[in-house]
Amino acid sequence: MKSTTRIFHWPVLIIGVVLIVAPFAISLPSKASAGQTMLNDFHPIMQPASVRATANYYYDTFTKLRPVAVGGVQAAAEAPEMIAALATQLHMTPAQVQQFMGTGFPALGGLISSFPQLVPVFQNVPPGLDHYKPLVDTMQANVSNYRQIDSLPNFNLFMWFFVIPGILLVLLGGLPLLLSLRRRPVVGAEVRAGSPS
Repeated sequence: MKSTTRIFHWPVLIIGVVLIVAPFAISLPSKASAGQTMLNDFHPIMQPASVRATANYYYDTFTKLRPVAVGGVQAAAEAPEMIAALATQLHMTPAQVQQFMGTGFPALGGLISSFPQLVPVFQNVPPGLDHYKPLVDTMQANVSNYRQIDSLPNFNLFMWFFVIPGILLVLLGGLPLLLSLRRRPVVGAEVRAGSPS
């Protein structure tokens, strides 16, 4: 084989080897599998109807509960004073007022008596809403992007997009080099063949 031909085959062989080794060196099989799992898991969540429902719950329901949560913290502090004021007006003890409310107005009485226990929950509502707003906004902004990524071939196939061309290049560059090594005459055999017996 001519040296100019070898100059062509060696780079082809090296590129082929790199294409085969690189996916494994960067852990592409496990990363592609993780990417495909994530796409599959997010598929129902990132559908337009689901994202719309999430945004509607967030903006039309949960954000409207912010004033209730803020008011709930204040109401928890005011509830004992309200019970005491009602007891004075009704000529009852605070315990009798609570019993009266529990019997006559069980839902409202239960809600007022639960305010002190709900204060930690109420206090978490405004920061929770602030925390989830970027998530909801990001979901809304990326419905189209998700659809485009989800339309790609299965991520588990990506490794083969490198390995198969790599194998072909190894064969294209390596086989001629291997065959040229086999055809090369052995130097010692030429000397022996040319020397007189």
